Order: sequence, then structure tokens, then C-alpha cells
Amino acid sequence: MIQTTFTDRDVMAELMAKMLWEIGAVHFSADKPYKFSSGMMSPVYIDCRKLISYPRIRSAVMDFAAATIMRDAGFEKFDCIAGGETAGIPFAAFLSERMGLPMIYCRKKPKGHGRNAQIEGHMPEGARVLVIEDLTTAGGSMFTFIEAIRAAGGIVDHGIALFYYGIYPEAEQRFANGNVQLHHISTWRNVLAVARQQKLFDDKTLSEVESFLNAPLEWSGRNGGVTELSL
Repeated sequence: MIQTTFTDRDVMAELMAKMLWEIGAVHFSADKPYKFSSGMMSPVYIDCRKLISYPRIRSAVMDFAAATIMRDAGFEKFDCIAGGETAGIPFAAFLSERMGLPMIYCRKKPKGHGRNAQIEGHMPEGARVLVIEDLTTAGGSMFTFIEAIRAAGGIVDHGIALFYYGIYPEAEQRFANGNVQLHHISTWRNVLAVARQQKLFDDKTLSEVESFLNAPLEWSGRNGGVTELSL
């Protein structure tokens, strides 16, 4: 099924933010911050993997993803869609179906036995590959997959994250240095705007979240976390 309906960019961002709130994928906790594997402290946490359990919502999000890619990259720019282990794999399947393209998936590292494959599926030499992830913060995990696909002979000029943190300048630097154009649907700013609009939290919590979004590393440092983001 190939969708070619082009919803307004801002409408898509707002609707996806509302969907994430609706399914309980978003969490704000300023008093008891979340600690990430990087050592960073954050008052926000999101689990986009929950999208796979809601067929109507995931279908709308895939419509948005296909529209974003075709409008911003092109209609005949790709030979296959690649999902990264593990969260990106189901979304690669959904998007490849939407866009009428083959799918592959990429492991974080070669599996260590059998063919020792890191890329699963059929990827011809020189294939133009679109990499999809459920979310990206500073692009680290996405580039693990991009570099593996490039090493295997694929061409990667574009990536899409359904949700993009959109608060780290380091992320823009990484994608620019890696010659990859990042596409996305929604960000933390969109999620915060919906929380304010629907009065989902008290003003103090919303202010703390906004403070984090404006200066995430400084907020992390004030709350016992790291003050530098490793690239």
C-alpha cells in the first residue's frame, strides 16, 4: 500500500505528540529524574516502541513517515528500507509496506556465528537505503547502522526518526559530518506544547521540562548527571 497524502508538517507533529500522550508513551518526572545509560539525568522519558501495539495510531504514524520522506527526499530515491536492531525493525516493516519497497534490517554487530551477518535480507551492491529508527537523541545508534550498511556496499544519504529529541546541537553536527539528512515527525517541543494545551501537568513540572529542553546538559549537571554528551 503506497500512501501519497501530504498532511501539513505542523499538523503531523502535533497529532503524533497527542498520540504519544494517548498511549502513555510519554513521562514527565521533574522531582525524580530519569537516568539514561549515558549518565545523563532527564525529567522526560519516552517509549516509542509502544506504538507497535496500537494499529490505528501506528498506521497514521506510518502515513506521516511516508509523506515526510516522499515530500522531503523524493518518490524514487530509495531501493530499500532498513530498520536498526531492535526498535527500528517493526517500523521498517511498516514503512516498507507503505512505500512499496524491500526491507532489510541491521544488527548492532555481526551475530558471531553462521554467516556472521550484520545485515539481514537482500541488499544489492550500491542500493540506496533509508534507515529508520523509532527515535534518535544525538544520532549515535543510527550511525552504528548507517556505517554497517555503508561498509556492506549500501548508500545511505537519508535517515528518519519517528521522534527526534531536537535539543542537542551535537546531533545536527553528527548528521552533517556523516552526510546524512535526518527526517523526523515530532519532537519534545511538540510533546510539551500538547502537555500545556491539555493541562496534563502542573506549571512547575512544565517549567522544569522546558528548562531541560532549553539547556539539557546544564539541567543534567544540576541534578547529578553528566554535563557532556559523548559523540
